[in-house]
Order: sequence, then C-alpha cells, then structure tokens
Amino acid sequence: MDKTFDVWKKVPVREQKPLVRAHNFDEVCLGYNDEEAALEASRCLSCRIPMCVEGCPVSINIPGFIAKIKEGYIEGAAEVIAQSSALPAVCGRVCPQESQCEGKCVRGKRGEAVSIGKLERYVADWTREKGIQAGKAGEPNGHKVAIVGSGPSGLTCAGDLAKLGYDVTIFEAFHQPGGVLVYGIPEFRLPKDTVVKHEIENVRKLGVKIETNVIIGRSITIDELMEQGFEAVYIGSGAGLPRFMGIPGETANGVFSANEYLTRNNLMKAYLREADTPIRPGNKVIVVGGGNVAMDAARTALRLGAEVHIVYRRGEEELPARKEEVHHAKEEGVIFNLLENPIEILADEKDWVKGVVIRKMALGEPDESGRRRPVEVEGSDYVMDCDTVIMALGTSPNPLISSTTEGLEINRRGCIVAKEETGETSRFAVFAGGDAVTGAATVILAMGAGKKAAAGIDDFLRNR
Repeated sequence: MDKTFDVWKKVPVREQKPLVRAHNFDEVCLGYNDEEAALEASRCLSCRIPMCVEGCPVSINIPGFIAKIKEGYIEGAAEVIAQSSALPAVCGRVCPQESQCEGKCVRGKRGEAVSIGKLERYVADWTREKGIQAGKAGEPNGHKVAIVGSGPSGLTCAGDLAKLGYDVTIFEAFHQPGGVLVYGIPEFRLPKDTVVKHEIENVRKLGVKIETNVIIGRSITIDELMEQGFEAVYIGSGAGLPRFMGIPGETANGVFSANEYLTRNNLMKAYLREADTPIRPGNKVIVVGGGNVAMDAARTALRLGAEVHIVYRRGEEELPARKEEVHHAKEEGVIFNLLENPIEILADEKDWVKGVVIRKMALGEPDESGRRRPVEVEGSDYVMDCDTVIMALGTSPNPLISSTTEGLEINRRGCIVAKEETGETSRFAVFAGGDAVTGAATVILAMGAGKKAAAGIDDFLRNR
C-alpha cells in the first residue's frame, strides 16, 4: 500500500481542470482507475451492521460489493449491485451520496466517508468497458405490465419486474428513452451515448420493450392499455411542468424555464452548430434558483460562452444544490449573487430581455423547511443588465395523465396520490411513484419508488 495513503481521507478523484472543462461538454469527473478503486475500497470497515445500506433508497449491499472490489473480483461486485439497482453508472455519478449512504458511513465519524458513489461508478464503468451484463431476466410468468415513462423510476420498476418474469412494456413520450437522464442532466455530468444508452440497453436485455413517441393521455389512455391486456400500470412520468415567479416581464423573449433550456441542450444537442433546435446562449445570463437544476443550467450557459450569474434569495448555507455541484460551478467561473431576488424583468422595444430588477434580501427566522426565511430589504433595488434569464424554480407533474384517467386521486400540488410502500393509487391496478407522486426530487429517490412499486405490483398480481 502507498505509504502516503491516509486511511481517514478519500482517495482523490481525477477531474478535468476547471478552465478547460468550462469550454467543453466532456465529463468533468474522470473516476477511479483500478489502483485508486482498490485503495479506496480498502478503507471500508465491512461493518456488521452497515448503516450505509440504510441510507441507500434502493438498499444496495454496499459492504458486499466493496468486498468484491477488495478481492479484485469486479464482475462479482457488479452482480451484487445488480440485485438492487438497474442504473449503477447513473447513480454513481448523480446521486447525493453525501446525504444518503456516505452520510451514514462510520468512517465519516472521524474522517471522510468511504467514496461509495465513485466505487459504484467504477464497477459500472468496468463492466461496460468489458462488455459484461449483470442481472438476468426471470422465467416468464404470463403477466403483462405497462410502465409510463422511461426515466429512472420507470426503468427501475421495469427492470425489477423483468427479473421476476413479467412481460413489461415502457411507453415514453419523447423520441429517446431515459427521461430526465437524457433531457435534464447535462452531458458533462452524465454522458448520454456511453453511460445512459448502455444502462437503458441493459434493461432492454432483460426483455423490457420500450415504445417511444407515445403520449399517455393523448396517443393512448391508461384505460385503453388495460383493454389491450396489461394487468397493471405503473406511472413514472416524472414532473416536467416548469414553475415561474409570476413577476412583471416574465413573458419577454429570452426568458426560459430551466426545463426547456436543458432539454434543448441535452436531448436535442442545441450546443452543436448543426443542431435542428438551436438556442440563443446569451452574452450575460441570470439563472434564478439554487438547486441542482440551477447549477446544471448555469454551467451549461457558461459552456455556451456566456457570463453567468446565479441569483438566489438565501445564503450559501441554504443552497439546496449538492456541495460538489456548487464547488464545480464556482471553479468554472459561475458568479453567485446570494441574498438577492428578481422582482421584475425589463425588456427592450422588441420585447427582448435587457435586464432584471434585483432586490436584496436578509435572512429572518427559520421557516417550515428549517432554513431561515428570506426577508426583503426595502430601498435596496438595483438593475442587473442581461439578455437571458433562466428560471430554475422547480417543476410539477403534467396534469395530462391524471386528467384523462378516471378515479385517479391527485393532491393540491397536482401530484398523484399513492401509497409510499407499494405505489398503489386510488385506481385499481394502477400504481405510481417518483416525481409524479412527490414532485421534483432526486434520481435515486425516484428509483427507490420504482423498486417499491415493482414489489407492490408483483404482490398485487400474485395475490389478487
């Protein structure tokens, strides 16, 4: 073992240099090589009661797969992961491990937690590069299940059901499967052709069929799916309806939702000159919001050549984005205007954005989320010139499915009401999970919901 190795610290992960990556869409994090992964795996204590597993929404046997890395049996590590997750290369890149599995790691009590996410990514990348398929389809049981949406929740539910022998078909509204993995998360965080397409292909190899360009509620309804012989339906359609502030000038040209901005760039490759759906990158861009989507939008606009400001009404400690994403954004040159909030968007005579009226904020008492509530500072208004504004304020489910499915209960936020443990809804044989139920959340929480729903559907069809 390297004599300079400090067992209390994570093995550093290689990355592109900030000033280089700020001008390209190549992946920022380069991951571990064989030696680095073995060294990091050696830090795992193989706890008898692994708290890290409790912190994982899909309950991966974390000490089990890390033990295989220690043995040098990487294919075995992949087999352990495949028992719980259909998307290890995705999760290893975009999951908030610091607040989940790594947040529970015993090593983290005295030093730095084991880099569980980077080890999961290493195993997934190794198996992809070696052409190894982990996980097998079960013996056919004669039951048909329809999945609405091919995002992380739908793919997980489909994969788990296929392993149990179900005949599964996914219906996807877009022309490519993957949901938020292809339209929402930028290439520099999650490569599409290498990583996402491969993981989707692995789900297909389990026997799952995917039909694209099918809009449930327009092309076909859930009732019609049932009439075609599907015995259960899982709705994992996500939350793609963007929110806006409702301030004056918000309809001006040059105002985007983060959803549209990222979809054009990620799914439709608008950053390429030859793209069919180009986007106006802007010279000076304001991104409103402080979550992971805001970071993604800001870092995308930066790569398109703009000066980028993130405007957020709270302070840095209250930023909901992952610390790693904030760190990367700062390194690359994104400017953070904290404790500030837009109150009006200004436009020129042709109705193109020319600036934003900003009001400074102060932090008051904590609100129901536990974060200190922002309070306006009167007389602090000023104008920030810009030519593009991106609203990254969250999303809610599209009402199309709920409005065309009789007997499907929704709550006041427009989310489908479903049981947390099984995904059962108020409609017989219809299950739901992920962002369609919770509103916008993380990839891994959507996967956890898909996993629970698969078990719920299996129990329903076997015991009805």
